[in-house]
Amino acid sequence: MAVLPPSTNDRYAGPRAAAWFLALMSLITIIPGNIHTFLPDGGAGVIAGRDLSVNGDTIIRLFAWAGATQIVWGIMLLLISLRYQSFVPLALGLLFLERCIHTWTMWGPKGQADGYLPPEAYVTLVLVPLLLGFFFLSLRTPREPKAL
Repeated sequence: MAVLPPSTNDRYAGPRAAAWFLALMSLITIIPGNIHTFLPDGGAGVIAGRDLSVNGDTIIRLFAWAGATQIVWGIMLLLISLRYQSFVPLALGLLFLERCIHTWTMWGPKGQADGYLPPEAYVTLVLVPLLLGFFFLSLRTPREPKAL
């Protein structure tokens, strides 16, 4: 068995725009993952503005853990968008669910006690409706031409 089985792109009947949007989402996932993993403070201080004087090492480790997960998830999204497009609707649906949970936790009960929100909180507000739209778009199949 191969690590990468044959492509499923020939089975995807949805619009290519949905697959390309998923490719963009993979980059939006991989890039922050690299920042969280490889930046010395994981972006917690320099980007998210967190005070690292108390439990800073723990916060940085948690950011690195989340970054590692983002990198792997992003690579899988990229593979789906380029090689396994029959999974585009599923991937977009899961991304929508993930971003809904992010939005709920950042803006809801687990938001920052000091009221400060990282840049991702605002980006996610834009991504949720976009993901929902591209999810439904990915489910559309071309219409058969009407017989005259």
